[in-house]
Amino acid sequence: MHVAELSAAPLPELADVLPPWPGQTVTLASGEVFLRRTPTTAPDTEPALYVHGLGGAATNWTDLAALLAGRVSGQAVDLPGFGQSPPPPRRDYSIRARVRTVVELIERGGAPVHLLGNSLGGLVSLIVAATRPELLRTLTLISPAVPGRRLPARSDPTLPLLLVPGLHRIAERRLMRMSPQERAHQVIELCFADPSRIPAQRLAEATEEVARRQELPWVHDALTGSLRGLVAYYLRAGPQGPWRLARSIDVPTLVIWGTEDRLVSVSLAPRLAKAITGSRLLVLPGIGHTAQLEDPRTTARAVLALLDASARTTTR
Repeated sequence: MHVAELSAAPLPELADVLPPWPGQTVTLASGEVFLRRTPTTAPDTEPALYVHGLGGAATNWTDLAALLAGRVSGQAVDLPGFGQSPPPPRRDYSIRARVRTVVELIERGGAPVHLLGNSLGGLVSLIVAATRPELLRTLTLISPAVPGRRLPARSDPTLPLLLVPGLHRIAERRLMRMSPQERAHQVIELCFADPSRIPAQRLAEATEEVARRQELPWVHDALTGSLRGLVAYYLRAGPQGPWRLARSIDVPTLVIWGTEDRLVSVSLAPRLAKAITGSRLLVLPGIGHTAQLEDPRTTARAVLALLDASARTTTR
C-alpha cells in the first residue's frame, strides 16, 4: 500500500454545472442498459468505464468524466434497474449478474479499460479486476461496498428494513410518502459530508430523477433486490468473497475514501488498500460516500497520477 499521489497536470475549467452526458440504450446478452459517453478532448485516449453505486446512475460521474476527458474516452453505465436502464431479465439483481453486465460492456469495446467504480459499483469492479484482469488497465475504487463488521453510526435506518420480508413493504411505503425533493435531500445528506456543496441545479436534477423513477413499476424492486443481492453475496461468496479476491488483484489500483462516509466505514480503507498489492490509498478529509461528486477535482488528480504511473510501467 502506498499513499496516493496527485497529478499536477492542469485540469479543465468546467462550466458552472454540466448537464448529463448524452447516451443511448445498448443491448447485451444480459439485457439492455443505458450507456452515457463523454466526448474526449484529445487524440489517442484510452477507454474508461464508470460504474455507479446502489440507487445511483451514470450521471454520478458527469464532472469527473469531464475532468478526465483529456486522457480517457469515458463511458458510464446505468446498471439494470437504475437510471434509464430497464430491469434485468428475470429480475436478477445479484452481484454476479452485475459483474456479467460490466464484463460484457468491456468485451463489447474490444480493449482493456480503466475501470472506476463507486459503492456497489466498486464491489462489482473489484470482482471484475480479480477474475478478469486482462480486461483492465487500471482500477479505481471509491468507497467500494466491501463488508465490514458493522454499519457506520449514521447510516440510513431504512436500508435494513428492505432486507426483511414483510418489513420491506413498510420501508417502500415510507419512501413513497416522501416527496421527490425530500427523497433527493435524504440521498444527498446520506452521500455527502456537506450537502451545501451540491449546486442548486444538481439538486434539481436529482429531484427530477426521483420523480421520474417513482413512476416506474420496478423502482422498489430494483432497490430492494439489489440490496438483498449485495447481502446474499456477502453471505454466500465463501472463497470468492471480496476480501480474498482483493488479495489476488494485480492491476494498478487506487482506493479512495471519504472520512465522513455514512454508508461504508472509512475504517475499511487501509485494510482494503493493504489487501491489494501495490495499491494507492487516498483518504479525503471531510468527504462522504461519493468523492467523485463531492470533490471531483482531487479525485481526478489521483486518478491521473495512477494513469501516469501505469503508463510509465507499461512502456518500460
